[in-house]
Amino acid sequence: MLRVVTGGTTARLSWPRRPGRSRDFIGARRRRTGFALTLLGLPALVISLVPLRGELSFSSVILIVLTAVMGITLTGGMWPALLAALVGFFGLNYFFTEPHHTFIVAHERQVVALVAFVVLALGGASVVNLSADRARAAARARSEAQVLAEADRLRTALLAAVSHDLRTPLASARAAVGSLRLSGNRFTEAERAELLDSADISLARLGGLVDNLLDMSRLQAGVLGAEPVPIALDEAVPSALDEIGAADVRILVPPALPEVSADPGLLQRILVNLVGNAMRYSPSDRPPLITASEAGESVELRVTDCGPGVPEEDFELMFTPFQRLGDTDNSTGVGLGLALSRGLAEAMGGALTPEPTPAGGLTMVLALPTARQER
Repeated sequence: MLRVVTGGTTARLSWPRRPGRSRDFIGARRRRTGFALTLLGLPALVISLVPLRGELSFSSVILIVLTAVMGITLTGGMWPALLAALVGFFGLNYFFTEPHHTFIVAHERQVVALVAFVVLALGGASVVNLSADRARAAARARSEAQVLAEADRLRTALLAAVSHDLRTPLASARAAVGSLRLSGNRFTEAERAELLDSADISLARLGGLVDNLLDMSRLQAGVLGAEPVPIALDEAVPSALDEIGAADVRILVPPALPEVSADPGLLQRILVNLVGNAMRYSPSDRPPLITASEAGESVELRVTDCGPGVPEEDFELMFTPFQRLGDTDNSTGVGLGLALSRGLAEAMGGALTPEPTPAGGLTMVLALPTARQER
């Protein structure tokens, strides 16, 4: 058995079965229906044909019963078919072979007909069971191919991210440090400070990308734990903005809001990702807006930007790992921000959903349970 983890879901792939091992692939419900038809329907059919013994030939009766057995075979598979063959055989023998109402067969041709009936019934059951086996194997192969295709897509995207998004800040940092090492006294203090800042920013970006990749892998493996504690959003939001230097973001978070139950570190990661994403798409003269309000047993925090927005039909696509809608420069991360943020929110018992901004843009709604709800 092989486990493949993709997009927050775990798929199990079974190795092909060894030749020579058979299995009934008919479902339990269909098998029970087949047994019911064998034990109730088939005897009723045979008995209903008894008044027609003078009008129907023995061969015609066998064909009618054989047709019923084939129907049971198609419905219930191998084991109901075997039982139906036996019930049909003894029913035909008892009611339709002379002497009647005994299990003695007086004519050889009737013995041949009964044997042919059993052979055909069992042969039909084998064919149906083989067909069901092949159909199930084909369906399993298609399912495994889809899982492998998705895993290959994610692997390709990850390799692309590593080859570009991770190497770019690393190259910038190395270039800055290399310039400082080889420059001697050719740079002024201001130029040296600028190179150090460039290296620091590049390494910070690299660290953030690696953290996102590691956290996403932990989420998919189910090993990223959350330790919720009461947190005031009017204190958590400014702290997250300080981390990314978002001084111009507007904040309308009432201090009277109830505290939320959240893990401080995970909440910080979510806010940094959401605000950073909003700043990336907001025009310079219209910075993002952060608002919050109470909604029943939770508090909803909204991060709104005035950017180009996202069509509603693509809302869920935004949360696909390695997906950056409308981002064409490939220099702003590996496309894990929103996928990771939703996973972190759900790990704390919350939710992250998008909604359109009436004036244009996108609003991300982070819903977290209130602390009083957890008590």
